[in-house]
Amino acid sequence: MTKKLWDKGYEVNKEVEDFIVGNDYALDMQLVKYDCIASIAHARMLGRIGILNKKEVKMLVSELNSIIVLWENGDFKISKEQEDMHTAIENRLTEKLGGPGKKIHTGRSRNDQVLTALRLYYKDSLKECISLSEQLITSMKAFSSKYGEIALPGYTHTRKAMPSSVGLWTGAFIDSMKDNIKLLNGVFEIVDQSPLGTAAGYGSPITLDREFTARELGFARVQENPIYVQMSRGKFEASILHAISQIMLDFNKIASDLIVFSMPELGYYELPVNFTTGSSMMPNKKNPDILERMRANYHVMMAYESEVKGISGNLMTGYNGDIQLTKEPMLNGFSLAKRSIRIGSLLFMNLRVNRKNCKRGLTEDVYATHSEYNLVHQGMPFRDAYTQVGRKYSGKE
Repeated sequence: MTKKLWDKGYEVNKEVEDFIVGNDYALDMQLVKYDCIASIAHARMLGRIGILNKKEVKMLVSELNSIIVLWENGDFKISKEQEDMHTAIENRLTEKLGGPGKKIHTGRSRNDQVLTALRLYYKDSLKECISLSEQLITSMKAFSSKYGEIALPGYTHTRKAMPSSVGLWTGAFIDSMKDNIKLLNGVFEIVDQSPLGTAAGYGSPITLDREFTARELGFARVQENPIYVQMSRGKFEASILHAISQIMLDFNKIASDLIVFSMPELGYYELPVNFTTGSSMMPNKKNPDILERMRANYHVMMAYESEVKGISGNLMTGYNGDIQLTKEPMLNGFSLAKRSIRIGSLLFMNLRVNRKNCKRGLTEDVYATHSEYNLVHQGMPFRDAYTQVGRKYSGKE
């Protein structure tokens, strides 16, 4: 029989239990490794302060590493009855090791335990997003090197405006992606604080070596105030999703441009045929579904950010069960971001530019502003030049 970490000797109504547990046990499968890593650091710290002896620490560390291997091989499971990874891991430790397994939770709560696992996951995921974004910039630069000198119309108000180029267009997103990386690094610095040792949000009755566990886990510093540790859950998550959403906003704009610019009527850019989908009815169709999904996913990410902010708002200080519901949008948000950035790199590696269609698009009106400034260079006042050239396009000439 599964023993719950909070067991008081009574059973919760089954329907109520299902409602409370939700799908946490399934979501936690993504975090098992991080919970074990945090528990290894915690066990070593308990050895330093005399709660565990050397043999017990060794046994716990060995078994926790075994759980990581099982998880990596797909052989570690969490049942709904166990509620979460913490219960599944501690139950196994107790089953395998007896007394040492019962001691592992000394000085901590599931509150700081889940926060620590999540922070470790966030740090790894942020690093991955940064690395993928750098790869995306490399793909964009390669695309620009190949096609950058090709001129094409620039648009304002969805109407032709002035001459642009593939290099100018691509460079805008390269510069923006560099700023996105700065945002990710800034959020990483905020997240890089160890919450372990703050227990349920008011510290522990025993003196813990929090500096030690922070170093063991690779955190830059200890997050000191235990109440702020609990307050920061939701706050940090919203900051992460906001930073990630800036990447998704760029993809939204890239997709919006390419959907229009790859239309056969314009044909400035061309998607490879194996990047398109067909219609179940119309045999002529080659649909830019990849771009439409890319465009829509920005709004999905905004919904995750809004969900996290909404759930974490209006809560008094201290832990509240509501905050558990921020886990799913965070895991989904990171997953969506990583997939999107990879697809973005793949897109720029395969996107083509049709030089002939770009040249055709550079109609006379695109050079109206240049004509205006040619008159200015000849000494005509700007406003007179504007009026003279404007007559040609207003139909009053």
